[in-house]
Amino acid sequence: TLETMKAVKVDNNSINYHMVSALQSRINILDETDINTCIEKLRVLEDEDPMLAITFSKETGDILVNVMGKIQLEVLEQLIAARFGISIAFEKPRIQYRETISSAVVGFGHFEPLRHYAEVQLRLEPNIRGTGITFASECHVDTLALNYQRLIEGHVFEKVHKGMLTGSPITDINIVLQNGRAHLKHTSGGDFREATYRAIRQGLEKAECVLLEPYYQFEVNVEPSYLGRVMSDIQKMRGTCESPVQTGENVCIRGRGPVETFMDYSSELVTFTKGKGSISFMFDGYDICENAKEVIEKTGYEKDRDVDNTSSSVFCAKG
Repeated sequence: TLETMKAVKVDNNSINYHMVSALQSRINILDETDINTCIEKLRVLEDEDPMLAITFSKETGDILVNVMGKIQLEVLEQLIAARFGISIAFEKPRIQYRETISSAVVGFGHFEPLRHYAEVQLRLEPNIRGTGITFASECHVDTLALNYQRLIEGHVFEKVHKGMLTGSPITDINIVLQNGRAHLKHTSGGDFREATYRAIRQGLEKAECVLLEPYYQFEVNVEPSYLGRVMSDIQKMRGTCESPVQTGENVCIRGRGPVETFMDYSSELVTFTKGKGSISFMFDGYDICENAKEVIEKTGYEKDRDVDNTSSSVFCAKG
């Protein structure tokens, strides 16, 4: 099963492949291996495999692995045991959602504790699906020096900004610097970091946010007798497909569907076709999540309790 890459055409002769993680799973260490040792060994694999991403959650103390598909988790369990002698098990993977906005909004960030000062005004606009986060400036250099504008741009991209619905990373947003203010004596680079973060957050709070889920392109090859079952399954899993094509003795069905519903389908297909059917997947970007309300309720993210991501202005009371 191919569960690895998103292909983006760069020009007429080349294709650029971006590794995208659609799933995230928590690691359970089954033996006496220390968690730091386990992370150290996983980092070795991460350096060798661009499809693998390891993170450590300080909030929960969990090791999290971002992968393309479930088959990669099965391979990893065997590889870690054989190479490092560490026994682990992965929990059921969770979908990696994204969030965006549906219309333009303006956000303000103000950071002014004692002997510090920075103000940032940003306009957040929806981007074409798959574009990601982009930055532009409409602010004149006479209003805010170019070095400060470049600092703001750097702060936009240095952090994963969380959305309002599930706390998932934001994407497909163009962030435009409209205005900014600095103080001749009291402004330092870190001040614009704080003001930029707060401006983005306030903009997201005012926006109509949209939840996105990852999608697969798929190709199914089965005997004609299984065509009806496969077409019915695709419809049940919220997928869409092209007209089936006869390829020798088999029928080929190409289509697109959510990772959430299709990630377990390969084993089901092999079972009911008695091993004669096959399916391949390729990551196909993010699109509107059709069961957004259910996902949001299940996630239980409370934006007002996320103290590490706040829109609140900071002022100096006296002085």
